[in-house]
Amino acid sequence: MSKRVDHPIILGIVGDSASGKTTLTAGVAQILGEAHCTVICTDDYHRYDRAQRAAAGLSALDPRANYVDVLEQHLRLLRSGEPILKPVYDHRHGTLESPEYVRPKEFVIAEGLLGYTTRTMRDCYDVKIYLDPEEELRVRWKVHRDTTKRGYSRDEVLSSLERREMFSPNFIHPQRTFADIVIRFQRPKGANGSDTQLDVRHILRPTLPHPDFTPLFDGSSNAGLHLELARDRDGKPVDVLEINGNISDKRAERIEDLLWNLIPEAGHLRDQ
Repeated sequence: MSKRVDHPIILGIVGDSASGKTTLTAGVAQILGEAHCTVICTDDYHRYDRAQRAAAGLSALDPRANYVDVLEQHLRLLRSGEPILKPVYDHRHGTLESPEYVRPKEFVIAEGLLGYTTRTMRDCYDVKIYLDPEEELRVRWKVHRDTTKRGYSRDEVLSSLERREMFSPNFIHPQRTFADIVIRFQRPKGANGSDTQLDVRHILRPTLPHPDFTPLFDGSSNAGLHLELARDRDGKPVDVLEINGNISDKRAERIEDLLWNLIPEAGHLRDQ
C-alpha cells in the first residue's frame, strides 16, 4: 500500500437484519485487500445469549441487550491503532463464545445493527454507510439466511420479523440519519420477482467529499446511470446516483474503469 495515514481508516456499515451488511463488507474488504483489512461485527457485543434474551423479553436490536459502552471503548482503541479483546457471538447457536484478540490493520470495517447508536461511536468512523434495501427483498434475504445458516425454520423467521417490527423503527432506522452514504437495493420496475440483478440507489450526503461524477455522463457511457440533486427524507439536499441492475457486463466494466479514473489516488487498491 502506497498510501499511509496516522490511524486506521474506520468504515461503518449499519442496517437492519439481513440488509446485506456482511455481503457488502466482504466486497469492500476484497477491493481494499483482505490483508489490509480488519473486520469486526458489532453484533458480537450482545450482553445476553439467545435463551437469556428470550427469557427477559429483550430483542437483540435493543441497545440495553448489548454492551454499548464496551463497543464504544473498542472503536476508540481501534481508531488509535490499539488491539482489543473482542467478544464473540455465535449466530447459529445463539451463544456467547470466548473472546478473540483483534489487532487493527490499515482499514477497519465495523458492520452490524447498532454501530451508530451513540455520538461516541459515530465520532470514531471516517465513513458511515447505511443499508436500506427494499423491504420485500430484505425479508426474502433474511428467510433464506436464517433457515440455511442459523438453524431457524421459516415460521420462526417470520415470527421473529413480526416481533422485530416494533424495535427496528426505534433502534435501527434512526441510524440512517447519521450515515454519509445510504445504499438502497431494489428490483427493477417490472421485475418478475428475481433478485439476481438489482438497481442500486446511492444517496450521497455532503458530510463527505465525493468524486465529480460528471465524466460518467459524457458520451454513451451514461447508459444505465442517473445522477440528480434531490432532497432526502429530512428535506436536506443530497446527490443521488442510481445504477441500473440490467446493464450489460461490458458497460459495467466501462463504468468501473471510469470510477477508478475518478479516484487516481486509490489506484494502488485496484492492483490488489
